Amino acid sequence: MTNPTPDSVEPTSLTRHPITVLLVDDQAIIGEAVRRMLAGEDDIFLHYCQDPTEAIRKAAEIFPTVILLDLVMPEIDGLTLLRFFRANANTRLIPIVVLSTKEEPKTKAEAFALGANDYLVKLPDKIELIARIRHHSSGYINLLQRNEAYRALQESMEQLRIEQEKSERLLLNILPKAIADRLKQGQSTIADSYPEVTILFADLVGFTKLSSQVLPAQLVGILNEIFSTFDRLVEKHGLEKIKTIGDSYMVGAGFPVPRPDHAEAIAEMALDILEEIPRFHKVNDNPLSMRIGINTGPVVAGVIGTKKFIYDLWGDTVNTASRMESSGVASCIQVTESTYQKLKDKYVLIKRGTIEVKGKGEMTTYLLAGRKSQP
Repeated sequence: MTNPTPDSVEPTSLTRHPITVLLVDDQAIIGEAVRRMLAGEDDIFLHYCQDPTEAIRKAAEIFPTVILLDLVMPEIDGLTLLRFFRANANTRLIPIVVLSTKEEPKTKAEAFALGANDYLVKLPDKIELIARIRHHSSGYINLLQRNEAYRALQESMEQLRIEQEKSERLLLNILPKAIADRLKQGQSTIADSYPEVTILFADLVGFTKLSSQVLPAQLVGILNEIFSTFDRLVEKHGLEKIKTIGDSYMVGAGFPVPRPDHAEAIAEMALDILEEIPRFHKVNDNPLSMRIGINTGPVVAGVIGTKKFIYDLWGDTVNTASRMESSGVASCIQVTESTYQKLKDKYVLIKRGTIEVKGKGEMTTYLLAGRKSQP
């Protein structure tokens, strides 16, 4: 008959768990006597070992719920074996009932000091022996069940932590951390005013024509490759990506955490974009190019709505930055007067002159050409 292990015990029809007993005693007569005592107990399964070395192997094999251990044995005495069982990870929690021919206080104290759970003078009374076996086995099985429940709880908590981290990463891919934290605190509508930020729009030149020349999957692949590069530049310069609309990429600086160098940070991003674009493969022998527009001014930034919300910007500053892109020149960075004033000391800017800007009328704009040589 196969003996169940403590990790797989199931309640019997009498709501009792199977009990596996390992008896270690060099005297065969003791083994036979204990076997007869337990013969009528259907839920108790006895394994008997005369040799201590064999007992070590047997314990690892059957995972007993209680060990009956003789103290006086040749070669390896019971106290040494007790010490081994308590030092071994697989047996250190198993209840051990010491059997001895004499009830010697000193020996009993030593056995308890080494980790024995009980001490019986052999041969004990049958009723008492069965009662103690059941008592210690029940405590051990309950301990295993609590440990299993604790492990299950720990695993659930770990899984919850992993899922929370996934959700956190996903949320931070959508919202700035400062905004995400406020939403988690219960704020339903967020709208903050910033007196001065800088906004950049970048647009792929000839996108409509390009979309008619390549397969949709290829087109998406091109945009993904380009915008993923832009995302890395956003991380490099500590900016806030706002969104992509078709082939347009929008990014800003100076919010939600204000920074005095917002215009310079956006300028560096723009110059890096123009350096990166030529590295992409040509499509149908046509090189890719970008138009970039930048503007500086006040905005309102925040989150509105309850579904599919994003962190967005509102105000004339945003509209003007978009116009700087749409009225710009391929492979050039067009900036407004307000941005020019922020950059003129550190960057080379060429006055484009007065141009007609849709919805804005005539505006004086500049082209950002590069960085001024450092002394």
